[in-house]
Amino acid sequence: MQIGVIGLGRMGGNISRRLMKAGHHCMVFDTNATAREALAKDGATAAGSMAELVQVLDEKPRAVWVMLPAGRITEETVEHLGGLLEPDDIIIDGGNSFYKDDIRRAKKLAERRIRYLDCGTSGGVWGIERGYCMMIGGPKEAVDRLDPIFAALAPGLGDIPRTAGRKDGDSRAERGYIHAGPSGAGHFVKMVHNGIEYGLMQAYAEGFDILRNKDSKDLPEDERFALNMPDIAEVWRRGSVISSWLLDLGAAALAKDPQLKDFSGFVQDSGEGRWTVEAAIEEAVPADVLSSALYARFRSRQEHTFGEKMLSAMRFGFGGHIEGNEPIDPEPKSEQSQGHSAPQHAAG
Repeated sequence: MQIGVIGLGRMGGNISRRLMKAGHHCMVFDTNATAREALAKDGATAAGSMAELVQVLDEKPRAVWVMLPAGRITEETVEHLGGLLEPDDIIIDGGNSFYKDDIRRAKKLAERRIRYLDCGTSGGVWGIERGYCMMIGGPKEAVDRLDPIFAALAPGLGDIPRTAGRKDGDSRAERGYIHAGPSGAGHFVKMVHNGIEYGLMQAYAEGFDILRNKDSKDLPEDERFALNMPDIAEVWRRGSVISSWLLDLGAAALAKDPQLKDFSGFVQDSGEGRWTVEAAIEEAVPADVLSSALYARFRSRQEHTFGEKMLSAMRFGFGGHIEGNEPIDPEPKSEQSQGHSAPQHAAG
């Protein structure tokens, strides 16, 4: 299939590359000429403007994937595309937009019979190899039309055992993507996903902080332990009930730098955690852990503990988020493509 991709940063660039590896044809645009040229070398057709991108998409109905930071830049891009596309064309917002913005955009575009999909996309800088977990909102016919695109981006069945007791049904969930519901549902599910991610990361961070401080001089001498952080992270990865990809990333960071000296402890939040807590308030649902994890990120900007450095290390590991003194290029370097603007909020 043909697809246009706007925004060729770490996520957008790698999404394009994964699609091309699967045999799809990508027409790409970014205001950064270097990013466009890099994708062109990999086989994409580079356009010099959004208008040119729409023109070179000759397979109708057209589909354009927008992979830009949430907020004004995505808003303006979607609005501009809405004036260039034709009825039945499809816009996919694969970033981390607020789900209520999706509902509004979908209604506005529907007036011109342009279809809009909100696609919560998880996978970070590793998605080009591991695949992207996707939660999609919008009209069913548009989701079905683009199923070959989503299937190519998704991880697939892989070697993950099937869930015991799961009855036959839509196989897309087992392959790593779902049609979550109407407009806004995709980004709503991804928003809560990121809120949960905050809580998981905070739990690891606090646990490792407790372990590291067990040799504190404030404790009785016979109760002090000089614990090996890399070994603890490694053993927990293997057979433990708290093993996870986040722990894998933390273990990798500790193996390279047991004191995490290259991480400042400053931990940013990209919006989804706040929105998740707001949703919990609107629904009167208790969210003690997720709220505390969000507030811990606020506090990290005032003081830096080892736990906050652990948070920062994990965040850098899955999304390449640059905070404070972290190294510039996450590995593997072959996966990096700096593009349009600020780093995508990939979250997990």
